[in-house]
Amino acid sequence: MSAPARRPGIRLRRARDTATGWGFVGPATLIVLGLSIFPAVWAFLLSLQEWNGFSEPEWVGAGNYADMASDADLGAAVMHTLVYSAMFVPASVLLGLGLAVALNRRIILVGLYRTLIFLPFVVSAAATGILTTYLFNPQFGLVNNLLRILGLPQQGWLEDPAQAMLVIAIMSVWGQAALTTVIYLAALQDIPAELSEAARVDGASRWQTFWRVIFPQLAPVTVFVTIWQGIQAIQLFDVVYTTTRGGPLGATETIVYYLWNAAFRELEFGYASAVAYGLFALTLGITLVVVITQRRAAKGDSV
Repeated sequence: MSAPARRPGIRLRRARDTATGWGFVGPATLIVLGLSIFPAVWAFLLSLQEWNGFSEPEWVGAGNYADMASDADLGAAVMHTLVYSAMFVPASVLLGLGLAVALNRRIILVGLYRTLIFLPFVVSAAATGILTTYLFNPQFGLVNNLLRILGLPQQGWLEDPAQAMLVIAIMSVWGQAALTTVIYLAALQDIPAELSEAARVDGASRWQTFWRVIFPQLAPVTVFVTIWQGIQAIQLFDVVYTTTRGGPLGATETIVYYLWNAAFRELEFGYASAVAYGLFALTLGITLVVVITQRRAAKGDSV
């Protein structure tokens, strides 16, 4: 059979394969577009309006975004989120790294230890909130009972504006450090053992081998988990909702909790959508700064 005669058959087969492929991915694509792209576009249009969910929307343009600049409550929520991020992100990254190094060894029942470390990550936010209340309740919490036994002064914890965010950060680290542990552990297992052996042959101690040889290999992973945990910190909501509800005295009201409160309690859906897009811009900006800084540092090291 000649080449021109085979071409229609090849084209028909390719068209059939393409149609079959789209038949498999088409429904998923529609779901993704319906649950992400459409709500994002609708939220942006809603951010340019004033709407309480019942009356006719009123077009205000950039008015909602202008109101954000003078909103003292939103400014306080931003500060609370930044304070939480400053506590949560370094702690979760360093704890995850330490646990990964400890679990990257041939020890008895290491598989069980790894499972137990990852267990808090799959616990629901409701369970984490109940556990937080059980541990840090000023009246009957386990931590205050332990302090009482040791003869130490009891603390206000979740009812103290100066301590409530610290408690939230501690419980968040307990739940989220497992993810960084798993990521670091996978990265450590991909590093060739010859690098450590060569460093030890050259006379490097274990500490020097880790910081001079192993840790530089983990730089891309560190950037990734820092960005990821930073995004998780900015989007904090579930632990706050299940424990303090933004209290006491608004000390744990984060950006996302403020957004939720504005939308579903105050029924200011347009303004809440504007805050959501402001949060998106903040997250995108932090991600770009971290990535660009890391790439410049990598280029400087290579030079």
